[in-house]
Amino acid sequence: MRNFLIKRIFSMVLVLLVVSVMVFVIMHMLPGNPAAIILGPEATNEEVAALAAEMGLDQPVWVQFVEWVGRLVQGDMGESIFFQNKPVPEVIADHLEATILLTILSLGMAVVVGIVSGVLAAAVHETFWDRGFMFITSLAVAIPNFWLGLMLALVFSIMIPLFPPAGYSPLSDGFWKCLSYLILPSITLAAGAVALIARMTRACMLDVLRNEYIRTAKAKGVRQSMVIFKHGLRNAIIPVVTVIGMTFANLMGGAVVTESIFNIPGVGRLLIKSVFTRDYPVIEGVVIYIAIAWTVINLLVDIIYTFIDPRLEY
Repeated sequence: MRNFLIKRIFSMVLVLLVVSVMVFVIMHMLPGNPAAIILGPEATNEEVAALAAEMGLDQPVWVQFVEWVGRLVQGDMGESIFFQNKPVPEVIADHLEATILLTILSLGMAVVVGIVSGVLAAAVHETFWDRGFMFITSLAVAIPNFWLGLMLALVFSIMIPLFPPAGYSPLSDGFWKCLSYLILPSITLAAGAVALIARMTRACMLDVLRNEYIRTAKAKGVRQSMVIFKHGLRNAIIPVVTVIGMTFANLMGGAVVTESIFNIPGVGRLLIKSVFTRDYPVIEGVVIYIAIAWTVINLLVDIIYTFIDPRLEY
């Protein structure tokens, strides 16, 4: 396990380096000058050039990259251009609470509803309920998030005023108030993930339930619930855990669209705003944070495997 962890940490550093290079190069290939955006349309070319030089944007791209990596290694992500020179970690931290809560709530819905419905569908295989399950999950995968979000807001905020249509209330203002703002965005974000986890759970359960030891357990008179949840689900859960890990990372990416639909001041919305304003330090910082989350989640998934099935060795 120790050698495995060392290899994975080395690969994480490599992945972060590749991601940082790609993001830096792509951002500096985009048209638009941050100095011109800051000064506005009334600024003269001389004023724009002076500000660009002050920000170091007149240097070759590779020089800017080396300087940025040098600061990053020392833990300095730079300062935001449009948040009054505020350090990038502070800017991201100000928007992190909403994204973390939204992602965790969505993942919780996806895991609970996905696994339970997948297990139940496998238990009633090739029945009316199983076919209905397959239809609903296909529908959930096919429906675009932005359309589902708008429909949920229309029905449950305007026609039936149960939840706020948009916005966000910090956790410090009260748990239930905060939760009321996150229910509809979480359903929107979790819909596709529920279908994915449910279908994977159903397929794995069907594969496991056809094994000899399951038939033996049934022949010995073991209760159906024990056969399904103790013998079946435990052996079918490893591929599902892989999907859950990938889903968690995908939810963080999908939060970009959902936060924009529901006007939630999270990291995803911050990223979009920073792209439009060419706030390079914030964009690079957000992407680095997302890449770190991806790699850490994948590492945790691999470690969880060993707890689920001790026979696995690395």
